[in-house]
Amino acid sequence: MSIAVGLVHNRRMTEPRGAAAPVDDTAATRMWADYESARPALADACPEYTVEHFGDSAELADELLDLVLSCGKRATAELVSEFAARGDSLPRIGSHWIACDGAGVPRIVIRTTELRIGDFTTADAAFAFDEAEGDRSLETWAEGHRRYWQRTCAARGAVWSESDEIVFERFHVVWPPELAD
Repeated sequence: MSIAVGLVHNRRMTEPRGAAAPVDDTAATRMWADYESARPALADACPEYTVEHFGDSAELADELLDLVLSCGKRATAELVSEFAARGDSLPRIGSHWIACDGAGVPRIVIRTTELRIGDFTTADAAFAFDEAEGDRSLETWAEGHRRYWQRTCAARGAVWSESDEIVFERFHVVWPPELAD
């Protein structure tokens, strides 16, 4: 990815945009059934799954999903407090989620392969590279995520701090077969 694209991405992480459409639960159920039928051992190892999108807007959901599909994005980070605010459990190794685009259409099934909880200062260059955002540097990662979390926390009436706990998650794409790792 070019640096110019990365700079656009970092600017977008700071701008509020239109909300992503509700997820298509019927299509997600079909996608899960197809995955479960083709990969029963993996599905049975962790049969519950979530259906969601990356980011906090339709545009960011599409942009980040595109990084997964085209640039090898295989990591993501989210505040522990965001999971709590939604009433969601934290992911666990082996858990699945169906990632939807900004229109709510299920596109891929992701399986969590690594998890770590830490604060902002514990992010490292390898994780920033695996997130595949911007120029993949730790500096760009920190700049973009700082602004993103300031915005998303403010939207729910909270104040973000570098000491807030973050879920650092690595994953593989496991479905559909033509997109799987």
